[in-house]
Amino acid sequence: MKMSDRLDHLQELREKAKLGGGQQRIDRQHAKGSLTARERIDLLLDKGSFEEFDMLKTHRCVDFGMEKQVFPGDGVVTGYGTVDGKTVYVFAQDFTVLGGSLSETVSEKICKLMDMAMKNGSPVVGLNDSGGARIQEGIESLAGFSELFQRNVMASGVVPQISAIFGPCAGGAVYSPALTDFVVMVQNKSYMFLTGPKVVKATTHEEVTVEELGGAAMHSSRSGVSDYAAVTEEDAVVYIRRLLSFLPQNNLENPPVIECVDPGDRLIDDLNHIVPESPNAAYDMKEVILQIIDNRDFFEIKENYAPNLIVGFARFNGMTVGIVANQPAYLAGVLDIDSSVKGARFVRFCDCFNIPVLTLVDVPGFLPGTVQEFGGVIRNGAKLMYAYAEATIPKVTVITRKAYGGAYCVMSPKHLRGDINYSWPTGEIAVMGAKGAVGILYGREAAKQEDSAAFLAGKEKEYQDKVTNPYIAAQRGYIDDIIEPSHTRLRIIKALRLLQNKRDTNPMKKHGNIPL
Repeated sequence: MKMSDRLDHLQELREKAKLGGGQQRIDRQHAKGSLTARERIDLLLDKGSFEEFDMLKTHRCVDFGMEKQVFPGDGVVTGYGTVDGKTVYVFAQDFTVLGGSLSETVSEKICKLMDMAMKNGSPVVGLNDSGGARIQEGIESLAGFSELFQRNVMASGVVPQISAIFGPCAGGAVYSPALTDFVVMVQNKSYMFLTGPKVVKATTHEEVTVEELGGAAMHSSRSGVSDYAAVTEEDAVVYIRRLLSFLPQNNLENPPVIECVDPGDRLIDDLNHIVPESPNAAYDMKEVILQIIDNRDFFEIKENYAPNLIVGFARFNGMTVGIVANQPAYLAGVLDIDSSVKGARFVRFCDCFNIPVLTLVDVPGFLPGTVQEFGGVIRNGAKLMYAYAEATIPKVTVITRKAYGGAYCVMSPKHLRGDINYSWPTGEIAVMGAKGAVGILYGREAAKQEDSAAFLAGKEKEYQDKVTNPYIAAQRGYIDDIIEPSHTRLRIIKALRLLQNKRDTNPMKKHGNIPL
């Protein structure tokens, strides 16, 4: 055979592979408003940067008529490219090929990709759109899933892993995204659940729709499985690209630093007046964040899940920093089960990838009640404490107002190896607020007074002077300095600069036993 004929044959195979399940199925994909696997990859990566692996690999199943349904590349497109010039490994499940179902071959392709990503130290992005396990292959498909899960676990903390859900993701298929660092879903298009509505109805007699059971809105607000509910597929890809811009390539690199045009010594007079006079009045902690970071550019994670705690990425003088902050504008900023888990997972991710954490504290305590106690708020609150105590990254903390009781203990205090701990003059650090403390300490005595209100008011003032104000903590060295709110940005940048070469270690051990 002539070389020209060989090249023509190769080109034919490549063109066939690019068509996936065929033009008719591609048209069907477009008709439901979805992109194809290759179109999604093109959208994610820098133009012309994609290099494909295993384009011609096929499945080996010959049962149930599968020998007649062989497509080059099988049900997934794998390869690497760049995002803003940095290498990223990517796989995209192809729904036009047998519903994107996972075969032994599909698993081998993804596992090979992840092995390469770990060896070369680059992030992995998975674009999921799959009907789940390929039932014609039985155990081979289940084994393939398990091989993939093993790779997810081994890659955890080594390279960033990001999952986007662009269609169905059900049964065992949900566990791979769940093992990754970030999950992005698309509203009214993608869903995730272990058992579908029909099985739910048959077993528990509950009537529930696909969207109610596993849609993007539910997972981004109630379960916390999803970090972001994108409006469109394009929106999801923009979110992923922006997320990658804050992250290092792997656990051996420092996070990226970009040129900053926002002055590091910029003073913010508005912050001197943002905390209300009344200790029970709310204010928006997001406004504090936006004022102190570079260019008001805050990339929030899990915005709609447990909004009483804010987490996300920003930059200070061009340096990537993770931010954890109580939100007084929602549930007074209390900690609960969901917010504790949200914060713990975020802090642990930052620690994996050498990203400093800034903690902004205004927390009156943990949410009381039987729902919280029965749900294990003790165990879950301990997760956040564990994450901060274990973390060896630079940790800077600013108390803006309340820091009460056990909630003070879990929000990156000096005692959990906090590096630099500041407080505004409005800081209140104690076991509880002055009013509650005085009620316990002087309740009986107050009942004997002619003017009990005046008596209690005086005792509250005495308690504030002796206990709750931040100067007491500063005298003990638990607070490194009381700072003017307007100087917060400047002091944070100086602290981060000081901690750039910080080194800290944990005792030699296989791993700790986090209170899961």
